[in-house]
Amino acid sequence: MKLGLKRNEVRLVDYTPEWDDEFIRVKKEIVEYTNLDESRIQHIGSTAIKRMSAKPIIDILVGVEDLRMVGKPLLQKFSKIGFLRLKVDRPGEIILAKFTNDTYDEKTHIIHLVEYQKKLWGNLVFFRDYLNSNETARNEYLELKIDYLKKSSKGINEYTDFKEEFVKSIFEKRKSQK
Repeated sequence: MKLGLKRNEVRLVDYTPEWDDEFIRVKKEIVEYTNLDESRIQHIGSTAIKRMSAKPIIDILVGVEDLRMVGKPLLQKFSKIGFLRLKVDRPGEIILAKFTNDTYDEKTHIIHLVEYQKKLWGNLVFFRDYLNSNETARNEYLELKIDYLKKSSKGINEYTDFKEEFVKSIFEKRKSQK
């Protein structure tokens, strides 16, 4: 299993159960270095969806009580295991990434630091669980991703925008189940 995407690269690889093994390995490191409870660390994104082709990057959801209270001490603990804070502005989220080397050109893992059990946490976990339990939705999502790659290769922001309507439609299903 080779992880990593260069800056603005969009590429899918076939599903492998090794992604789960890698998540478990990194989760243990996060628990060891940050003392966060392991229930606050979840594998998300397409690498967490069985039989789903995905970008070869492990997405990790980490829940904290209050993002406003995240400071240097916690970020330094993450940096000890190779995760650096990115200058990405996303509401309700702090993004950290691990890279293949110190050129910082190729990401292998991304941490989405969000408030535990709040809306974004719930949506991201629901999305993973819904696609794992719904083959039709999983296949529709995969076709959407493949369709993007057939039509374009402009970059990661366009890829994310292309999928946004589908992702939001799954989030809406969560609202109707409450």
